[in-house]
Amino acid sequence: MIDEQTEKPRSSFWKELPILLGVAILVAVLVRAFVLQTFFIPSPSMENTLKIDDRVLVNKLVYDFRSPHRGEVVVFKAPTEWSGNPEGEDFIKRVIGVGGDHVVCCDDDKLVINGKPLDEPYIYSADGQRDKPADQEFDITVPAGRLWVMGDHRSASGDSLEHWQQSGRNIDSATIPEDQVVGRAFTVFWPVDRATWLTVPKQFDGIPNP
Repeated sequence: MIDEQTEKPRSSFWKELPILLGVAILVAVLVRAFVLQTFFIPSPSMENTLKIDDRVLVNKLVYDFRSPHRGEVVVFKAPTEWSGNPEGEDFIKRVIGVGGDHVVCCDDDKLVINGKPLDEPYIYSADGQRDKPADQEFDITVPAGRLWVMGDHRSASGDSLEHWQQSGRNIDSATIPEDQVVGRAFTVFWPVDRATWLTVPKQFDGIPNP
């Protein structure tokens, strides 16, 4: 039988609360730093897939184990010549071509990747008018370890095509190094009435490897 006078007093909830809060904060910081992060959409460049002020959740861990895939929506650290901000700025675009891919515009008003025309149902449309896949013809091969990225709102996106044009068709200036990708945006979580998964469109399934 335990002597009640010698039993150690239990720690009170109030004494434990600061420890619990500290652990919760630490876990939240670690998750944000290494696993998940929220981003808000500041521009129309990904409409109508993503609209201004949408909030998306980004998986920051996935590309530690593999490279980005065609069709994924990614957040990346934009080059200074893209953003004009020497302190760095995050952009969000869709991966159209990965290292080695041959991307051409256009065949029957479609991008062609490695000889396969790509249907793009996500391209921006409004009032019965749909953006063209690109505003001019181009024929590029994506360098190894880099990505050709484009916004879904092609007429309002500062993306690989725009910087390919502005740089005098310099493919390195037009593409993003894989190691500058922050993570994959995989869901819209706010506003609630727009909540959805950002899955890879099935049209990318038929694109052959280079």
